Amino acid sequence: MNPIDRRTLLKGLGTSAVASNMAALDVLSLPALASTLARGEKSVILLWLAGGASQLETWDPKPGRLTGGPFAKIQTSIPGIEISELMPKISTRLDETAIIRSLNTKIADHGQGYELMDKGRVGEPGVRFPHLGAILAHELGQFDSRVPDYVSMYTSTEGRRQGSAGFLGARYNPMFLTDKMMPEDIHRLDSMNETDHQDRAALRDFLAKRFVRDLKNPTVGSHENAYSRVHGLMASDYLFDIDREPRSMRDHYGPTQFGEQCLIARRLVEAGVPFVKVARAWWDSHGQNFETHRELCADLDHCMSALLDDLKQRGLMETTLVITLGEFGRTPKINGSLGRDHFANAWSCTLSGCGIRGGTVFGKTDPDGQAVVDGEMNAADLFATIFTALGIEYDKEYMVGNRPIPIADFGSEPCFEVLA
Repeated sequence: MNPIDRRTLLKGLGTSAVASNMAALDVLSLPALASTLARGEKSVILLWLAGGASQLETWDPKPGRLTGGPFAKIQTSIPGIEISELMPKISTRLDETAIIRSLNTKIADHGQGYELMDKGRVGEPGVRFPHLGAILAHELGQFDSRVPDYVSMYTSTEGRRQGSAGFLGARYNPMFLTDKMMPEDIHRLDSMNETDHQDRAALRDFLAKRFVRDLKNPTVGSHENAYSRVHGLMASDYLFDIDREPRSMRDHYGPTQFGEQCLIARRLVEAGVPFVKVARAWWDSHGQNFETHRELCADLDHCMSALLDDLKQRGLMETTLVITLGEFGRTPKINGSLGRDHFANAWSCTLSGCGIRGGTVFGKTDPDGQAVVDGEMNAADLFATIFTALGIEYDKEYMVGNRPIPIADFGSEPCFEVLA
């Protein structure tokens, strides 16, 4: 019963005979089935703030302090909750959002910070830990899905592809959209007709199955499983084409690359893609921090608001978790170039939608934003919270050889204060 095809199960539950038998067996009390039903067809959109956004110019402003900078804070739609004036649109939409102001992840290096916040743990020699998107694709995806499990959209300024399924295997590696929003080589060549296309696929399938059978290597099997989904992915090309959306919807998200990618992300989760990562670069504001955040916060404020509005209107907020996160925050101290440097000791993120108690703030920093004074949370705790919101057991273990590895690192605990 694990993995279980949810659609087949629910179809079966619709017949009186099956329902009667299940009632007799009390099958719904089985942990594996209960967990599967709790997860349902849920999805995650990660808005990745590449380079590290400043918590002081977004979710945890400190106006009037030496560390506060020039921007004021504004009252939100939730009494008692204030955020930066650079986020006026999202300030009216916090009924679906929880703000976490107490991340202390300690690592303020881009590469290591990214790895920590995308894996939820520090790396170990000899173990290729999967990234968050791969874990959620594995846990939330349908085995026979014809859409991608994990799509990662980057702006071309980032210059590198990040994210790996690690020990989960190639089946859960991301589909990267690095320089444009339509996947490469997803269309059949015009020089090949459909009959030839099908015949070639059949021949390859025959040879590949024999190769997998004779070699009996799990790595080969994993790659073959990923390759076998190519036809389904080719049929999903329309999901990446925003020209199919009405002009009013494209205008709703706006003309920026980030806005267009957020629109594609909504199209993907609506079609059943479990995990979509949309990156907005580049928040690494060692100089001219305030001008940088005035520009980038305007884009984030508009696009995040448009996304939440769209998901809510379509009835997708209950099944879609939207995360805003980067590799760390920015220093409270303002440097000589009017910038903020890397800072991982007291910073913020948000969770919206599925499984989240909206209109809440968790954690607190001191008056200057230098340290967490209440509700300190590390990367593993954040991952445990995300998994719990999605109905995934945060202490579930994968077996890698003879070694059990929990999906959220050892010792982690979910933050129940932000969970619905």
